[in-house]
This record gives sequence, C-alpha cells and structure tokens, in this order.
Amino acid sequence: MSTEVPVPPEQSHTDSAQARIEEIRAIVQKIPNIVIPTSARDGRRLVPTASVPKKFVELTAVAVRNSAPLVRPSGQDLAQDRDLASFAEAYPAVADELEAQAHFLRHSIAAAKSKVGSSALTTYAVARVLAKRPETADLLPHVEDMRKALGRSGRKSKSKPAPKPATPDTTEQPSSVTPSPTTATTK
Repeated sequence: MSTEVPVPPEQSHTDSAQARIEEIRAIVQKIPNIVIPTSARDGRRLVPTASVPKKFVELTAVAVRNSAPLVRPSGQDLAQDRDLASFAEAYPAVADELEAQAHFLRHSIAAAKSKVGSSALTTYAVARVLAKRPETADLLPHVEDMRKALGRSGRKSKSKPAPKPATPDTTEQPSSVTPSPTTATTK
C-alpha cells in the first residue's frame, strides 16, 4: 500500500519531518497517564507488579471495599485504580499501531535508500565501463573516487585455508606392560 503524500516544493523533507514530529508529540500529549522513563531500567522495575493477574487485582479491590481493616491510612483510591486498569487494557492497541507505523516508516526509509543506492551503483557500473574507452577516459578519476567511497576493493582472492592443527594419533599401540601370570585366567 503506497500512500504518497507530495511534499510542497517550498517545503523540504527536513521541514516536513519536523512537522510530523510535532504532530506526533501533540497526539501523545492527548494520551492520559503517560509516564516517561527516567532510566533504561525503569521498565524492568515495573514488570513484577505490572504482571499481577487482573483477577487478583479485582479480588483485592473487593476485599478493600468489604473489609475496613484493609483500608490503608494513605487511602487506596479504588476509582483511580479502576481508571488505570481501564487505561492499561485500552491503550496497548494504540502502542501497537504506533509501532506498526514506525515499522512502515523505517521500511519506507530503507526502500528510499535502496532506490537511491541502486541508481548510484548502476551509474558506477556504467562509469567503470565507459572509463575504459579512450573517448571517455576522463571518467577514470571519478570512478576511482567512487570505488574508494564505496569501500569495496574489487574481487577478493580466495585465501588459502588455514592448515589443520596436528591431531594426536589415536590408534592403539601395543602396551609395553605384559599381564602377570597370576592375573591371567585359563579355561
């Protein structure tokens, strides 16, 4: 599915990208309960308590409502807990959609780079052939610059395989110890 949105000639792709970033940030500002991690470990710290089963959470809420000794002085806000649980149930779909769109964007970036790279490699291949002709030999310095910039040094010769390390001889050799007459058995 290609949904090409033309960029107005007066707007560069950099300006367009910045405008999309601002739009995305404006959308994220509309999402309630956004918590920005302060370290790379923040997510791992949440896993043990975030993975508590929903049924368990519901049972504790019922117990708090029905048993005065379970009501904490700091005041567990059951309405807030219900709201956060509802948020946690509804918004994974939004995160999934954002991740899918990010994947599509990264793929589109790779496709654009591939198209440009393919065109450049085709030009290089044509320039290499033309540089060998006397009438277009002036391309030779350009071809050499392109080769260096490409970072490929031509065909690699097959290297000789490394010699195998000597393996110890595992064949049995006769023992120099002869069995004593007392240990030999006769039938």
